[in-house]
Amino acid sequence: MPLLVFLFALFTPRLVIIALYLLTNWFNGVFKTLLFPVLGFLFMPVTMLWYSAVHHWFNGQWDILQIAGLVVAIIIDIAPTRMRRRRRVVREVVVEE
Repeated sequence: MPLLVFLFALFTPRLVIIALYLLTNWFNGVFKTLLFPVLGFLFMPVTMLWYSAVHHWFNGQWDILQIAGLVVAIIIDIAPTRMRRRRRVVREVVVEE
């Protein structure tokens, strides 16, 4: 079951964030202000989920495993925007020919 939740979180992280916020107290005490959760929800949802997971599962201790997970989460969040830009550039080049 946790594997299914993990896979669901990778495919639809914003829905998982909304479900966690409405149905659990997962984000209580993780962020001091409302600014960071809102920005995380809008721009980097997987990174926000990983940050809150480190806070809950590892008691906020940032070791090499947690930092590696953070890097992977950032890459997952940034990768779709890079692919969209590449496709747009390729389309423009193809149209110009």
